[in-house]
Amino acid sequence: MVSNTISRKDSKTVLTKNDYIKTSLRAYFLQNGFNYGNYQGLGYANILYPALKKIYKDDEDGFQEALSSNVEFFNSNMHFLPFITSMHLVMLDNGNKPEDARSIKLALMGPLAGIGDSLAQFCLAPLLATIGSSLAQDGLVAGPLLFFLGMNIILLAIKLATGLYGYKLGTSIIDTLSEKMAQISSIASMIGVTVISGLAVSFVKLNVGIQYVAAMPDGGEKIVSVQEMLDKIAPALLPGLFTILVFYLIKKKKWTTYKLIGLTLVLGILGSVLGILV
Repeated sequence: MVSNTISRKDSKTVLTKNDYIKTSLRAYFLQNGFNYGNYQGLGYANILYPALKKIYKDDEDGFQEALSSNVEFFNSNMHFLPFITSMHLVMLDNGNKPEDARSIKLALMGPLAGIGDSLAQFCLAPLLATIGSSLAQDGLVAGPLLFFLGMNIILLAIKLATGLYGYKLGTSIIDTLSEKMAQISSIASMIGVTVISGLAVSFVKLNVGIQYVAAMPDGGEKIVSVQEMLDKIAPALLPGLFTILVFYLIKKKKWTTYKLIGLTLVLGILGSVLGILV
């Protein structure tokens, strides 16, 4: 991972409204190059490529730094992605440091992923599918056409609208952003840590399967679960510790995703066979 600390040598803006529109349309490329190493990172960098090339046209080192720094973990919804890319580019185009723009990018990707997925998959798709299937059952070819055209036209409009709104919002508040970027970056980092912490305890499942029999004062016996004891002392302690281990291996030891997957499989299988984990 590069340091991502190079900012533009000048503060004169070079991007036009058309550049933001073109970048918004490139949101269709978000899933290109999807992989378990950085998810949509390659697609995100590809989307920004023309705009970054224009911003850093006289600074090859800055261009390479800005481009490669975006080939990192990213996961959001393509329909609301233009809002993120527009805010990102506005900041870079106005001479803000790449790490400040990165903080905004990472803070926005989670909330907009939830909004975009809910709107596209659980609102528009069921609504248009219901109407289209009703027409199709009556033998009308307009049914599938309504669904196909309706979904694509509405989602295209959302991409353009969110891209232009991000551009206008970023342009109007760029001075405020520049003055208070330290606080904004700090808040964005806290939001990111909070989200990751919530994901760790919600999706990382790691339970100890060890149990033992304890004698009771009345002469009876009681089966004691180590996992229950851990839950009473510190709920979700093991998922948290495993997440910290993974973070350490990535940050300090530079492990790849595939090494981490292999480690997880080995620990899971051995722990299950030995009865340590369930």
